[in-house]
Amino acid sequence: MSNKSAAFLPIGVGAGLAIGVGVGTAIDNLALGLSLGLAIGSGLGVAMMGLGNLKAQNDKKASDGGGSTDGGATGASDAHCTPNADCAGSEGGAGGD
Repeated sequence: MSNKSAAFLPIGVGAGLAIGVGVGTAIDNLALGLSLGLAIGSGLGVAMMGLGNLKAQNDKKASDGGGSTDGGATGASDAHCTPNADCAGSEGGAGGD
């Protein structure tokens, strides 16, 4: 898998530091502005990397012809469970007295 989203983290950190310097200068507390800018920029960069990887995975699935993914429990082992049946784990809590 190619990692095309590797540049998002430095971009996010750079943008966060730039905004942090501006905010820190405006409130006359540069240390606070830099630290908040670094934290917010790092989070932004990681979020953008995750979105880039998700998009790459979806593009790869679409180009491979796709395929249905079964997100629910619809296998043969769950065929006996009806809405009123007592299936393991379907209803929380203990039995009544």
